[in-house]
Amino acid sequence: MSLLTILEYPDLRLRKRAAVVQMQEINDSLRSTLDDMLETMYAANGIGLAATQVDFHKRLLVLDVTETKDAPLVFINPEITVLDPEPMGYEEGCLSVPGFYDLVTRARRILVKALDRNGLAFEQEAEGLLAVCLQHEVDHLDGKLFVDYLSILKRQRIKHKLLKDKKQTAD
Repeated sequence: MSLLTILEYPDLRLRKRAAVVQMQEINDSLRSTLDDMLETMYAANGIGLAATQVDFHKRLLVLDVTETKDAPLVFINPEITVLDPEPMGYEEGCLSVPGFYDLVTRARRILVKALDRNGLAFEQEAEGLLAVCLQHEVDHLDGKLFVDYLSILKRQRIKHKLLKDKKQTAD
């Protein structure tokens, strides 16, 4: 396994919509990519990572919202259905927007349909942190970031700060 580079906002590759994974693509190479994504997520102390964030534009995401970080979840071609539209606010952060957190409102309870790492279809209901994380990561697959839920002013401040930090690191 190897660590992958996580793209950071405002990198335009984060805006690319991920392509559906075809059944013939679910093979050892794809499973290796999923393992690399999990390793990268854990190394970055994240709870979720979408393939788009590591410049791999397929509909893949990995999660582990447990305290012990020992229950990795894999979702290929995830599709979300809202089961309880009552909004729930949660302070979100993002590995692609390091150091920034803000309140984002999402659906309280969802159903996700996806394929597992072997291409088998499954459904899972989710609420709380798991529901938030799934919605956040599926947004990535659609080219959307949590900063898109913030005001234009906040988004501009975050962009400016990240670009400034990147420039200072490069110097």
